[in-house]
Amino acid sequence: MTAKLKVSVGSYSDKGIKEENQDSIGHMIPTNLNLLSAKGAAFTLADGVSSSSEAKQASQTCVTGFLNDYFSTPDSWSVKKSGGKVLTSINTWLYSQSNQFQDISRGLASTFCGLILKSTTAHLFHVGDSRIYQLRANSLEQLTTDHRIHMPGEKEYLGRAMGVDYRLDIDYRKVPTEVGDLFFISTDGVHDYLSDKEIKKILTSDETNLTLICEQIVAHSLKQGSLDNVSCQLLRIDQLPSQDADEIFSKLTALPFPPELYEGVVLDGYRITRELHASSTSQLYLAIDTDTDEKVVIKTPSVNFEDDPAYLERFQLEEWAGRRLDCPHVIRTIEQHRPRRFLYYVMEYIEGKTLEQWIEDQTEVDLTMIRNIVSQAISGLRAFHRLDMLHQDIKPGNIMITAEGLVKIVDFGSTKIAGIADISTPIERKELLGTKHYTAPEYLIEQSGTTQSDLFSLGCIIYEMITAKLPYGDGLAKAADQRALNRLKYIPISNHIANIPHWVDKAVRTAVQIDPDNRYEKLSELESDLRKPNPNYLKEDQLPLLERNPLGFWKAFAGILFVLNLILAYLLLR
Repeated sequence: MTAKLKVSVGSYSDKGIKEENQDSIGHMIPTNLNLLSAKGAAFTLADGVSSSSEAKQASQTCVTGFLNDYFSTPDSWSVKKSGGKVLTSINTWLYSQSNQFQDISRGLASTFCGLILKSTTAHLFHVGDSRIYQLRANSLEQLTTDHRIHMPGEKEYLGRAMGVDYRLDIDYRKVPTEVGDLFFISTDGVHDYLSDKEIKKILTSDETNLTLICEQIVAHSLKQGSLDNVSCQLLRIDQLPSQDADEIFSKLTALPFPPELYEGVVLDGYRITRELHASSTSQLYLAIDTDTDEKVVIKTPSVNFEDDPAYLERFQLEEWAGRRLDCPHVIRTIEQHRPRRFLYYVMEYIEGKTLEQWIEDQTEVDLTMIRNIVSQAISGLRAFHRLDMLHQDIKPGNIMITAEGLVKIVDFGSTKIAGIADISTPIERKELLGTKHYTAPEYLIEQSGTTQSDLFSLGCIIYEMITAKLPYGDGLAKAADQRALNRLKYIPISNHIANIPHWVDKAVRTAVQIDPDNRYEKLSELESDLRKPNPNYLKEDQLPLLERNPLGFWKAFAGILFVLNLILAYLLLR
């Protein structure tokens, strides 16, 4: 039986000795189980900075804005990305509103603590000096660090807060959870007046009502002389989501594999025309929708993996990803309105050729055409990256070009979806490597990929489009460890083909650097440097050979000396 996430929560807030309560508390535990699984449950607390007359509005905006907007982010996004994007947006609004006031004291500023419980992990977001604690096995641990600046002989002041700067530096952390864990969130009106020992004593009392516990903590803080608003929130994990491996397999196999498909067979309203492609992992068929006469492509799983839950999950996630990608430069996954009796999914049919075929057909280098293809491919990759997905198998065979010149990225079989990766499962999820000649080096040494990994693969493709070769020859495919990667040497484009500007070669070289830190950070940078010379690359052309290529300089110098010595020897021996 599948266990769902169950959380108990209590909170209490008091204005204390102040005239107005500028603290805000909120939480949201979705009743929709799909939303609870995809996004988790959210708990928030904010403390308006009292030096601002708009402190109450600031704290309320942080809490309500976060709870409303977080659950509206794409479910493909990781918790980290979703929370970070929402908080950045809220901060921008607070800062812009503050700038409208001529009186600096009317700024909108607030601390913020957010905790997302998704699957079996707690994700923490923190700005300011409110705190999040975790109590487990009678041990209380402060999970956040106060953003306070201590000045000698002066009063402490906040080093960070929502709304005080257009840039926002958010502390993010994730911690594993267990049933029975208590998470305690408090404003400085509580923890500045109660020691951790005192907080722990109240949390571990015999009282089980979480709201009453919060009331006791608030009352004790006021008794200890708190001069601020006093607020706290307490949540207890009663049950964590879990799935039995057999149960997951049962769900994954709810739809049987399709029967043998051949010309004339009708599958749920799709008439098979012919087989387009077959491999050890899947088959592609051209078919006609009998309702619309539209040509479509049907992808079916391979019976070789009928008992492999990891494969079955990955196959179904291909359609999940495709349904969420909406870009003219990514193959379109078609939503089916008829009942589906078998495991497969439907895509648009693309009349054209693969980039692999295009490269084979080229007899001369056309940089204008190459730039056009690359720009379209970059647009497609951006669609993945905006949804926090990595394609992870960018190669010429996975890029289609229509007769009209429209470029489309295909095949989601290796796509990594951050939002899905946040969800724990008994299924062993292995990173699928793309074709090794185009695979980013970090994957080869079992490191996590980033958007720069897809950029690396695209860089290899650009190199091949120009030279019909690969930037490291066969070296990348043979590299098995960091030492082997370090030995790889980039082969300049000029070694294969003349009349290619140095700055184009430099752009490609930057894209395919072995170390991700040395690559472009953004696809737009690569796109720009392919279209027009990067001034830094032109400067390199103007440098003396000694600075530009020290090894080449000394080789040339040694060669000249050798020739001169031969001439001198000849003259002396005459």
